Amino acid sequence: MKLRADQTGDRGLPMPLWLQGAIETAQAAVISALAVLVPIIAVWATAGFQDSGFETLARLAGQSWLLVHGVPLELAAAGSTAASHTGSGLLTLVPLGLTLIPFLLAWRAGRRLARASYTDQLWQALLGSWVVYAAFGVATGFVCRTPDVGINLGYAMVVPLIPFALGMVIGARREAGSWSRLIGVDAVDWISRTSQHSRWAGSYLASVAKAGFVAVAAALALAAVLLAVDLFVHWNLVLAVYEALDAGAAGGAALTVAQLGYLPNLVVFALAWTSGSGFAMGVGSQVGPLGTAVGPLPSIPVLAAIPAGALDYAFVALIVPVIAGVLAGWWFLREGENHFDEWLAIKVRARWFTATASTLVLGVLAGVAAGLLAMGLAWLARGSAGIGRLTDIGPDPLWTGVWLAAEVGAGVVIGYAAGPWLERERSVAEDDSELVH
Repeated sequence: MKLRADQTGDRGLPMPLWLQGAIETAQAAVISALAVLVPIIAVWATAGFQDSGFETLARLAGQSWLLVHGVPLELAAAGSTAASHTGSGLLTLVPLGLTLIPFLLAWRAGRRLARASYTDQLWQALLGSWVVYAAFGVATGFVCRTPDVGINLGYAMVVPLIPFALGMVIGARREAGSWSRLIGVDAVDWISRTSQHSRWAGSYLASVAKAGFVAVAAALALAAVLLAVDLFVHWNLVLAVYEALDAGAAGGAALTVAQLGYLPNLVVFALAWTSGSGFAMGVGSQVGPLGTAVGPLPSIPVLAAIPAGALDYAFVALIVPVIAGVLAGWWFLREGENHFDEWLAIKVRARWFTATASTLVLGVLAGVAAGLLAMGLAWLARGSAGIGRLTDIGPDPLWTGVWLAAEVGAGVVIGYAAGPWLERERSVAEDDSELVH
């Protein structure tokens, strides 16, 4: 692969690839730091901080930058020190919405570096960029440590590389057009040298994994709609908290930006709520469609929209993952190839048995795929605020995955079994439309 002036028309930068990678990374680090600094400056401009010194603001911005990248911060309680670990807690609740900023900047940098590299040279640009970003992270952690906020320098060096490296690799893949052009390995040629049974098995499992992804994506979309409806219904309570805080225009805007940063987390919380497993808002609390029990919550406007009181019909929300599974089963019927059903039909002549068995196996495998993906999302979205009871916030990854796997699996069985009827109704509707025209 060579993505230089002869292919794109761009002249590019006449410099070594490792240096170009370092410059691209420095730009991304500075821009993401400025994005974090803007709301802090807005609060400072309205006298929102007791200590308004420049050094305090700079350290707060650096700590926020590290948190956005997923670095845990150790908060020391009053009368304790971060070094003694007495009365302290970890702040690990990452605003996933703000994490998209460095991810997208890395995606852009990855595309630019792939455009300037041969296949066997891309590692130079990536290595240079990752070394600079790791150095930026460890320097930020070293400078921004305080007696009240402890930062592990190892985490500060390694953890920010995860979203950044992921975005850079995806961006480079997007520019190259294929993994073979990106890393020089032709996956199609490798697969063609395997046996037919291996190719069928691989194709089947890949389609099942995609069906699980479709189910989780659909469930997240439906959960986001329910979250929007819930915010609309409880909007008066949200406004009441804003008015009680009386943070002013700049402070209210900064608070809104922070809440928008946690919007992806809230969508995952809503997904866990619809699955029935629910989520925690503090140690010993539980928020779910089958019951809600929470203690005192901080004065954050969005938390006023948490469903409480008598929820007589909330159990209806459990149908959301099932509907997502139905869509995934229908998708598999249209896009995938059920090679397991074909293999089973060759071995066993009783069609009623092979159709039932293959459909149930499909539901189990797709449910497991969806459950594992939901487990990962729940793990990313949950965390600790490091203060008092709020050391347990978010869904339990294991139970979220188990509930969602069972519901999606049932939906996939229904969707795949009803798929032929849905396809027939769709084709009849298209024929009627053609006759009208």
